[in-house]
Amino acid sequence: MSKTESNKATSVEEAEKIIPRAEFRVFGQGIIDIVGRAMWKAQAKLFKIRQSKEVYILSRHTNEANVKIRDGLLDIKTKVGETAEGYEIFQPRGKFEFPVKKDELAIIFDNLLAPITPDKSTYSFAEFLDLVGSHPDLTAVDVDKERYGFSVDGVICEYAEVLFNGALLETACAESEDYSAMKEVIDKLQITDFENTNYLIAAKRVVKI
Repeated sequence: MSKTESNKATSVEEAEKIIPRAEFRVFGQGIIDIVGRAMWKAQAKLFKIRQSKEVYILSRHTNEANVKIRDGLLDIKTKVGETAEGYEIFQPRGKFEFPVKKDELAIIFDNLLAPITPDKSTYSFAEFLDLVGSHPDLTAVDVDKERYGFSVDGVICEYAEVLFNGALLETACAESEDYSAMKEVIDKLQITDFENTNYLIAAKRVVKI
């Protein structure tokens, strides 16, 4: 897994300085048709199409630690609150390069509520997945994404096709550091009535955790 220019390693200290975004995300079938029509009426500004192969680490004990491997980086962000509308706010906690250090793994497993104590100083990608596989409450899920990014009124949006271990779902989201701007954009995209569902919950429903 190679790193892209836009996805670089981030230390814990650097991550703490990032302003957390709120996110409203929906999953299901037919979502792309709805958003595809609505975005033009909303005068969306298009970004590029992005494809990625990722691995999400799911914990039976929490939906508030988003841990994934993308572009060769072990990425974690944690839920720190919700807006008045119920949009989830996630704070980045770091993006760690493989081989991952023992203290970085401690942050990962602590937030996953999984009591694993690494006994080596560093772990490769394969060794990390072996650790995950050894814990009865953790599951690694392959997630393939094809994302179509755009913005509406300065709010970052996307729709995407997502494969969870090969099972196809459609998704759309709006996210921003400007929480007050999100509701109007979500209304414009005509996804207000869908359930707000993050990647962790959607993946668990697919793989039956």
